[in-house]
Amino acid sequence: MAQNDTDRLDELEILAAHQARTIEDLNETIIRQGKDIDRLERLVEALVKRFKAVEDHVQPEIAATKPPHW
Repeated sequence: MAQNDTDRLDELEILAAHQARTIEDLNETIIRQGKDIDRLERLVEALVKRFKAVEDHVQPEIAATKPPHW
């Protein structure tokens, strides 16, 4: 019976080690994705600013007037 308990304990230790490694891998992935999201948000913000600047130069201000049929 002692061997049986030892085997079960070994299996539990192996399982715990695998789970700890999985948690570490997931944490690294989340950290990397967070950095990627931050970088992409900055890039989108810069692109929006550039787009607005181009849009301001291309499209003149249109006065808000009533159509002639009103």
